[in-house]
Amino acid sequence: MSGTMNILSAGPALSLQDLGRSGYLAKGLTRGGAADLRALHEGAALLAQTADCTAIEMMGFGGTFEADADTVIALTGAEMTATIDGAPLIWNASHALPAGAKLVIGGVRTGTYGYLHVAGGFDTPINMGGRSAHLTAGIGALLRAGDSLPITAGHARPGLLLTPETRLAGGDIRMVPSFQSALFSEDTRARFCDTRFRRDPRANRQGVRLDMEGDGFHADGGLSIVSEVITPGDIQVTGDGAPYVLMCESQTTGGYPRIGTVIPSDLPKVAQAPLGAELRFELISLEDAIAIETRARAEIKSLPSRVTPLVRDPHDIADLLSYQLVSGVISATADPFDTMGDTT
Repeated sequence: MSGTMNILSAGPALSLQDLGRSGYLAKGLTRGGAADLRALHEGAALLAQTADCTAIEMMGFGGTFEADADTVIALTGAEMTATIDGAPLIWNASHALPAGAKLVIGGVRTGTYGYLHVAGGFDTPINMGGRSAHLTAGIGALLRAGDSLPITAGHARPGLLLTPETRLAGGDIRMVPSFQSALFSEDTRARFCDTRFRRDPRANRQGVRLDMEGDGFHADGGLSIVSEVITPGDIQVTGDGAPYVLMCESQTTGGYPRIGTVIPSDLPKVAQAPLGAELRFELISLEDAIAIETRARAEIKSLPSRVTPLVRDPHDIADLLSYQLVSGVISATADPFDTMGDTT
């Protein structure tokens, strides 16, 4: 441990999150972890560390933070207002946080979940192979004002920028058929893909309810479905016909019919969709989904190579001479009002 991060004030839904826990489904525990896993990888790229470092997940609003040792932070995910001692910060970038300086993260501008990363990660105790809070299962708890989090020594550079993947405003979501897709008629499945859904206020780390106009969706024989294993991304249709997209803290089994399953690389778009954002679903084949996921994983691996300085050093600009650094040269002795020019 090299210091502590003290929380002076906290928003309503702050928690420590990492990549989650694997291997516990048979015991009734889903992965959990960050709602937007890509944001963890982006923070890791900015701080030149592994993505399993724990970050603070902030839903809707951040808080006020102060470290008692010099460190470097990174901000990813949903864009929020942020300042250090009153100076505004650029999101999706790394910044020096001197000891005693006040980091203030305010309300969200776009998206839902923002992430505060620190160089070296938060060195809290490991529980069942992870440090993340799984609120549904009662592992860990929401962070509150007065909490102090140990931070480790890191070797990150401040002043780095990463242009993130666009995923904060809803949009098109790709899904594959699920176990009960065939129980929905062809017309019902087509109507589902033609419907413009909106993110309902009833949304959290367990699931996101989709609101829509018109009739709900129903499966043939839906009441006789036996409860079975489910996974984050499954789209359950409840008795009132409303779809729910299951998220990182969903239950491990369920008996509601599933009309489809959101592919993993599009699940952050569902998590980050702000209240009222439009969501549209496209059914794709399993083969296409595998190809998309393969490309998405390659993109995540390439994130460190896409990090750039916030301010470019001329020493690092290979084609410096191609820039027009001097233009509009004028004479120091010529009469600027002489429009006749030199006639000699």
